[in-house]
Amino acid sequence: MRVSTVDATGTTLNAYTGHAPVDGPAPELPWAVYLAGRDQRFRLLALDLDAKTDPSPAHHDADVLSTLLDTEGIAHVVCRSGPSDGRHLWLALDGSVDAATAATLARLARHLCPSLDLAPLTNPATGCVRPPGAPHRDGGTSTVLQGDLATLTRPTTTPEQVRSLITRLSQLVDDNVTEPTTATAPTTPLPVDQHGHLYLPGARRALPPVSETALHDQAAAAGPEGAVTADASAVLWTVLVGAAAARWRHHDIAALLPTAPGLEHLRSARDRGHRRPRPADGPSSPTAVLRRQWHKAVQHVATTARRTGTDPTFDTRADQLTAHVRAVQARADATPGRWTRGAGPGDRRVLDVLCTLALHALSADLEADTRRVALLAGVGRETARVALQRLTRDGWIALTLPAAGPHGARWSVTPPTAAAIHRDTTSDRSQADPRPAGAGPAERLVLLSALLRRTQDAAHDLFTSGSGLGHHLGNVYARTSHDPTTVIDLARATASAPHQLRADLQKLEAVGLVEHRGGRWRRGRHDVRDVLAQAVGVLGRLSDRAHRYRVERVAWAWWQAEHAWMTAPRRTHPSRRAGAGQLDLLPQLVRTGPSSPLGAHPRRPDGRADYRASRAAVAASLAAEHSPAIDHGTPRRAAA
Repeated sequence: MRVSTVDATGTTLNAYTGHAPVDGPAPELPWAVYLAGRDQRFRLLALDLDAKTDPSPAHHDADVLSTLLDTEGIAHVVCRSGPSDGRHLWLALDGSVDAATAATLARLARHLCPSLDLAPLTNPATGCVRPPGAPHRDGGTSTVLQGDLATLTRPTTTPEQVRSLITRLSQLVDDNVTEPTTATAPTTPLPVDQHGHLYLPGARRALPPVSETALHDQAAAAGPEGAVTADASAVLWTVLVGAAAARWRHHDIAALLPTAPGLEHLRSARDRGHRRPRPADGPSSPTAVLRRQWHKAVQHVATTARRTGTDPTFDTRADQLTAHVRAVQARADATPGRWTRGAGPGDRRVLDVLCTLALHALSADLEADTRRVALLAGVGRETARVALQRLTRDGWIALTLPAAGPHGARWSVTPPTAAAIHRDTTSDRSQADPRPAGAGPAERLVLLSALLRRTQDAAHDLFTSGSGLGHHLGNVYARTSHDPTTVIDLARATASAPHQLRADLQKLEAVGLVEHRGGRWRRGRHDVRDVLAQAVGVLGRLSDRAHRYRVERVAWAWWQAEHAWMTAPRRTHPSRRAGAGQLDLLPQLVRTGPSSPLGAHPRRPDGRADYRASRAAVAASLAAEHSPAIDHGTPRRAAA
């Protein structure tokens, strides 16, 4: 077993560096047992839920996981870890699972239960947890709250049950996350009904099977005397997302509010392990909660690309690519100083964007033009261009095909000098356990959501260069969350030195973006980035940049179409065309040759292309597209 250590003052540390034989006397200091053997296969699984806040989400997360384990018929023990009021869920295996299976279980469970500590289940060499009865460094011991210790000494849980549990977790992740997207808002305003509720236009369809099942999920309703039997909020979200995607309206859900078991979260609120009825009026009333959650669900579906169709190779390909991107991210996180000095912060943003695009495309080789990368990373196009060159030079990415004509350059996050990911989707996993069904896509969604959230948090006007706080502080802010985190954990995540990171956090604290409590750092209760950006005069900088890049992109495409028209055989296109802003009597749909909906490219008196005039015409066309229509019954067409 591993035994904790003490510092020079005699204070017990949360560091288990000593060892003691299992068959010897119990140590006086806190001690922990290994979860995996020397063969790095796990025979014990411990879900360590940390209590970092008051009230702690560890209680709720423990209830969710315990209910899930009961559903899968897995015997387990729930312990109160110590005076911090955290929770440990223990299960022993009649057999063993490999490190990859244990890590997948941890990552998927962490996505649903944020208080879960990943370290014990993702480190087969040193992962350990204090078992029932072991002392805590702050006093007290790990106390059994639920379950029989005999299930740990005489285990009955099989590896197949663990894989079945992972499959169930994969379904929950897929149902509640869906496919993340880089869009942050619908391209057009969403319509509202006569009562002001958002909806998606289209004919109403039947609920998806997952949402239909959730709607009638009796486990979501309050049990005897109001006891909690399931995560009612997660069940509600599954119902609402499916209903919005099926083109239901707010009143369709409201009609089911009094009786549908899956809508219990609207009728009652969780209160210390039980559910209490919501008040009839006010912001916490059932109708008010439904309105807020319904609008969130509609906006979520409108801005989310949901995966459809079936592909027998998708699971394997998603598994392989996700493992590769995770390895790239782990290597980057383990490179101290590379991303914190000079141009490093911008380089890390660009690397994260390429990893995100690779997960979106499910390919390590992808096309990405400089402007697109710059906008997603929240940096300028020149910064993105130079960052791509540096990342290529240092071996993080590789240029597989340079930009040509209308196509951007192709980049690979699998450099030729690195170990290539396997591309044979039919081969088995050598020397490993069978992959649980659905685990690959679910892990892809988890990693994609994390990368996308981090990129979007950093890509804000406030964290631009110049008058803003800069790219580095934006990267530090993006690594924080509303859960308290120690400087050591943040330093490890940002590849920063602790003393440097502490100074960066103090700068963010000075402007109200983070707060320091109890030796831990967390985000402020209110997001004041827009207010601060307006105060320093940078609010709207990224949107202005996006508009300018769009004008440049359309203008370039216009010239490419003009060049194609000039070089095409004369018989495939009309010899005369309408100029920019002129009425075109020949519909674009009947043309067989290359052309542009903007018409002929502007020319100077000497016949050469007039790029300044083309940019002005494109800008006017885009402005006309976004200007308010005069006739509210018929949208106005663009001038060009």
